[in-house]
Amino acid sequence: MDLGSLRIFHATGVAGSVSKAALELHCVQSNVTARIKQLEYDLDVTLFYRKKKGMELTPAGKILMGYAKKALILFKEARQAVQETGTLKGPLLIGSLESTAASRLPDILSRFHHGYPNVDLTIQTGTDTQLKEMITSYQLDAAFVEACEKNSLFDQTPVFNEELVVVTGKNAGSPESMVRPTLIVFPTGCTYRRTLENWFSKKGIHSFKIMEFGSHEGILGCVSAGLGVTLFPISLIHKLNYNDKIKMYKLSKGIRNLDIHWIKRKDTITTQAMTEFLKIVDEGVR
Repeated sequence: MDLGSLRIFHATGVAGSVSKAALELHCVQSNVTARIKQLEYDLDVTLFYRKKKGMELTPAGKILMGYAKKALILFKEARQAVQETGTLKGPLLIGSLESTAASRLPDILSRFHHGYPNVDLTIQTGTDTQLKEMITSYQLDAAFVEACEKNSLFDQTPVFNEELVVVTGKNAGSPESMVRPTLIVFPTGCTYRRTLENWFSKKGIHSFKIMEFGSHEGILGCVSAGLGVTLFPISLIHKLNYNDKIKMYKLSKGIRNLDIHWIKRKDTITTQAMTEFLKIVDEGVR
């Protein structure tokens, strides 16, 4: 068993087929098949169920998959650690809530790109739930997410504090007077959607209509047209220039503010690129 075999095994397990793994690895299917068979021979176990349409991990395969993922992460970190001399370079995968990416990151990304142009920086947006799952599964190096309870898996650094407001159209009545409000929100898993639903529930309003959108502009555009109600950080409303197009209602102190944290897994190294990125974030907050 060697790292090359583990990489092929991991790619096949993730893709669910030899053909897809071969495409991802830029090699022929026969090589993938041969390496997996050799790995099974070396370990004296069956790692995949062979089906007409794809491959499925056996119980032994699932166990090895966890170790393979860790081995590949450690190999990646080892390369980064020994190469971090002189000019910063290499990949940096950062996750972010959609709203944080829109309102807070443009200036930070610009400064980082100009300061460290050789770093291959990738930003992945998603819901709070999606991003934390991606950190857990080593798909991201770090992410900007809602602060979570003390977690033995994550290192957390507070970076932003957002003031949240309920938002309606200029001619709409107050949210508390709505009998069955239409919530114009992102799909399930969004922090702001969850907060808005909980806020209405505490007001005794439990029945909603839901309109889901995939962009802030789409949500705010519909709200400003009087189609419903949403909840956003004030910083994002300012950034998108919607102040004069909507009405904002402040929340009570207990839920008015949302802390955004920078999180990473404790068992991964903090690369120099991550350190420099976080410095620029900190400089922008002060």
